[in-house]
Amino acid sequence: PALRRLCHHLLAHYQKGTRPVRDWRTTTTVAIDLMVYAILSVDEKDQVLTTYIWYRQHWTDEFLKWDPARFDNLTQISLPVESIWVPDILINEFVDVGKSPHVPYVYVSHHGEVQNLKPIQVMTACSLDIYNFPFDVQNCSLTFTSWLHHIRDINLSLWRHPELVKFDQSVFMNQGEWELLYVLSHFQEFSVKSSDSYAEMKFYVVIRRRPLFYTVSLLLPSIFLMVMDIVGFYLPPHSGERVSFKITLLLGYSVFLIIVSDTLPATAVGTPLIGVYFVVCMALLVISLTETILIVCLVHKQDLQPHVPEWLKHLLLERATILLCIRDRKKFSQSRMQTLDTSRQVENNDSTAKPTPYVCEEPRECGAVGGTRPALAFAGRPEGSAALQEVLRETTAIRQLLEKREEFRDLARDWLQVGYVLDVLLFRVYLAAVLAYSITLGTLWSVWRDA
Repeated sequence: PALRRLCHHLLAHYQKGTRPVRDWRTTTTVAIDLMVYAILSVDEKDQVLTTYIWYRQHWTDEFLKWDPARFDNLTQISLPVESIWVPDILINEFVDVGKSPHVPYVYVSHHGEVQNLKPIQVMTACSLDIYNFPFDVQNCSLTFTSWLHHIRDINLSLWRHPELVKFDQSVFMNQGEWELLYVLSHFQEFSVKSSDSYAEMKFYVVIRRRPLFYTVSLLLPSIFLMVMDIVGFYLPPHSGERVSFKITLLLGYSVFLIIVSDTLPATAVGTPLIGVYFVVCMALLVISLTETILIVCLVHKQDLQPHVPEWLKHLLLERATILLCIRDRKKFSQSRMQTLDTSRQVENNDSTAKPTPYVCEEPRECGAVGGTRPALAFAGRPEGSAALQEVLRETTAIRQLLEKREEFRDLARDWLQVGYVLDVLLFRVYLAAVLAYSITLGTLWSVWRDA
């Protein structure tokens, strides 16, 4: 058969140990091509990229030529790859031998052109930058070069046009975490310490992470907790519910960070920006809790506090209210004061209640009582004077107590107003800080994603 006769004709006296040129000064040019099939994994900790590529190369073998007319017009034949010379082209970034299938044959045409097509699982070292996670774009290079032969023996070229290689996604599996943006190609000569130059063909594989999963599982829960922290400022500051509410939020955020710690990529070089974002959010929650504790200390236990300084009144109750557009700064304290007024009025009514006067039912009884009362009052004047003085002393003590209570009420009202205005001021400062931080991060991530 023609295939057997041709194979015996080509390999009978073939020497695969030498470069297949008749003149040793002739350079063997190897054209290579690359198509990315899948992005298998990106290991940020070990800085390793695992890809699955379709690799193609062809060169001219001057000892594998024949006349098709002598072999039944046969123009192409497949030969075992172990029986012919194959260039020693490797990838410089190789860190491990992947599970690549072995293709035992190559195609040879009657002009001596050899085509070697094979799929390769490539595990290469790559400098991965995770600062922009989960909106990061990675650029990893695959450098093909001859490990032994310099450029005078083996030169490299690109099989297809660079633009066709750049945007070719015909075989790429586009269902994983990473999407392929483009593949750049670049040829250069490489030399070490003034030695012979080597030809290198670099392919830059540019990939981008799909951030939807991380946005839903990482960013949105954190944003919801921060929104609830802002809403918590609308709880009354004189109640203890705000403190417990913010402590619960802080505890919940701590549990959330423990859960997502395994999801964040870890490297020894740096920390992703989203990790800094979580730390700053935790710091904002701590600041919010500290502000709440300060306000609660101001509006509670006013009896033990001194008078509000005049400079503080002028600064907060006059200047700050105009700046914050608080039209009625006493509105907040009125509900608190009304509660205090109600309780004190009940106490005053109980303490100052008068006995019911005696009412006589019969005229005789009224006359008898009326006739004897002046005599009794006159007879007991010394004892009556002492009782009157005792009543006056008790009345004076009650009056002083009421005046002191009124003074404490005014003091409590002043501190409550100061606490209310300070709470509004700190809340707006906190809100401005959160908004500025959110806008800055959103702008940075948007710019990086568009870039």
